[in-house]
Amino acid sequence: MSTAPARTARLSAATTPAGALLHPRTLTPADTGIVHLGLGNFHRAHQAVYTAAALAREDGPWGILGVAGRATGVADALRAQDLRYTVAEVSPDGLRCTVPAVHTGVLVAAREPEQVQRALTAADTRVISLTITENGYTYSPRTGGLDLDHPGIQADLRGNRTAPQTTLGRIVRALQERAATHGAPLTVLSCDNLVGNGNHTRRLVEEFTAHLPTGEREELSAWLAAGNVTFPNTMVDRIVPATTDAERTAVAEALGVRDEVPVPAEPFTMWVLEDRFAASRPAWEAGGALFTDDVEPYELLKVRLLNGTHSLIAYLGALTGCDTIPQSTAQPFVTDAARAVLLGEYLPSLTVPDDIDLDAYVDRLFTRWSNSALGHRTRQVGSDGSAKLRQRIPDPALLHLRAGRMPHHLALTVAAYLCCLAPSPGFDPGEHAAAMTDPARDRLTALRARTADGPAFATAVLDDGLLGDALPEHPEFALRTGEFIDLIHTRGTRAAAAEAAGSA
Repeated sequence: MSTAPARTARLSAATTPAGALLHPRTLTPADTGIVHLGLGNFHRAHQAVYTAAALAREDGPWGILGVAGRATGVADALRAQDLRYTVAEVSPDGLRCTVPAVHTGVLVAAREPEQVQRALTAADTRVISLTITENGYTYSPRTGGLDLDHPGIQADLRGNRTAPQTTLGRIVRALQERAATHGAPLTVLSCDNLVGNGNHTRRLVEEFTAHLPTGEREELSAWLAAGNVTFPNTMVDRIVPATTDAERTAVAEALGVRDEVPVPAEPFTMWVLEDRFAASRPAWEAGGALFTDDVEPYELLKVRLLNGTHSLIAYLGALTGCDTIPQSTAQPFVTDAARAVLLGEYLPSLTVPDDIDLDAYVDRLFTRWSNSALGHRTRQVGSDGSAKLRQRIPDPALLHLRAGRMPHHLALTVAAYLCCLAPSPGFDPGEHAAAMTDPARDRLTALRARTADGPAFATAVLDDGLLGDALPEHPEFALRTGEFIDLIHTRGTRAAAAEAAGSA
């Protein structure tokens, strides 16, 4: 609940301060051109803001229908506020509050599945965009392919056409209906932290399609092969923490209205996209989006330098009792470890785009991680590591291992993650590690219980496919990871980091 004074009017179309609006027009459901799956904070502080900038430059049918998966809180609050909310840009210099006002409606897929499918199928829907996190794609981290054992995928493949349970099911069933009716072209736009996210989404859609009954499969496959649907790759970047009462109070004081679902965000934002849209698109470049023929260098720059290093900061911080990323980076040993993994182990695994000043980019990363006014929590950054690390660790680690080099800080990252999620008996990783959510926690805990020491545990985890199939071919990496696990358990996190630094 909000801590703002009860007498403060609630944010609505009527109470929104004109100076806070990012574009002037009031949108209606008829303006919907985008259906976005994933109504979380990141979408509302990123794609929605770019869309508001596009509408401020040139009018168009680019309102967004936002779709939550199961949680109803944000959707219900937005309905009560005429679909208005505040983006609160937080920095040590102060607070800047803006209202994107680009949503034309909100739905909850678990509660209103038929309405969601109608929206996805509608001819006026030109873009289906996604921020569903890595786990939302229902794929196997080990193989990268569709998880055919997932109960939701099984149900959706059995013919659940009007109320699919999974995001892939919703998209494919909508594509089937579009192909069979109006045939209007569509862009499926992944905005999640997956390398080659568009290619990845396309591959999963094609795999789902391949498992449909013969008649359904042939019709949809032919329509897809004709180029009616595109899947551009994208890179997205903005640190967006979870909302707390502190933001609700700050927004009420700044705008004079009460917003139950404001979104805190850092000032920095970046979006790089392939300009491959089957139908038209908003003028997102008005908000600073960059269109390019090759997104991969930007993706790797972000997924490895920012996200990969961010994970190490989160796990080391949580293990030393830090609630936030700025608290973690305030510890010199964490900053030293972050620089070592970023510069020494991630950077050699990628090519820096020509228009990126690397020194300035790295300096800005550490400034962003040190934004104490924002207070991004270690438990949030550290959650879902089983999916995140699969995107960040294997390829850089394999590059070094195949060259005869041990990537000590990548091994430390994996070790710190495992100590947070599945500590050995008698070791307390702390409340922030315990609060991390991860679908692999139970499986990791079971493996921990069946192994006698760190190296045996790390070997079992890698052999189980947590980080794919190639790393187990290098048992020395599991051994090094296990040595760090034992060091953390016996001598502490700082000692493990010092060992990594001394070995690098």
